[in-house]
Amino acid sequence: MSHFTTIKTQIKDGKILHQTLQQLNYVVETNSIVRGYQGIKTNADYVIKRQNGYDIGYIKNGEVYEAVADFWGVDLQKEFIQQINQTYASNVVKDYAQQKGYEIESQETLEDGSVRLVMAGWV
Repeated sequence: MSHFTTIKTQIKDGKILHQTLQQLNYVVETNSIVRGYQGIKTNADYVIKRQNGYDIGYIKNGEVYEAVADFWGVDLQKEFIQQINQTYASNVVKDYAQQKGYEIESQETLEDGSVRLVMAGWV
């Protein structure tokens, strides 16, 4: 019996996802195996290998990536997903702004946890 659970996300860009995971200091393997309870495994596009043997992966499903893990052994489900989603969203905005010719002047995390970006550019 599999203990793996998938969590739907709004993550669409694998390159930015990979960048985000590395930015948050996770060791990431591409096209690797996610390990779970009693050695059960599944494949994923991006995998965060963890020392306790319970990895976290991201699998492309249609246009989005879904998080997959045996969350029984992953003790950071909610906080982990929120941190990844927020950092990913910030990176998507920065990437899009730079493509449009804007420069990031500053970035700060506010008391409520939201991120404030200040950009400048010529329109």
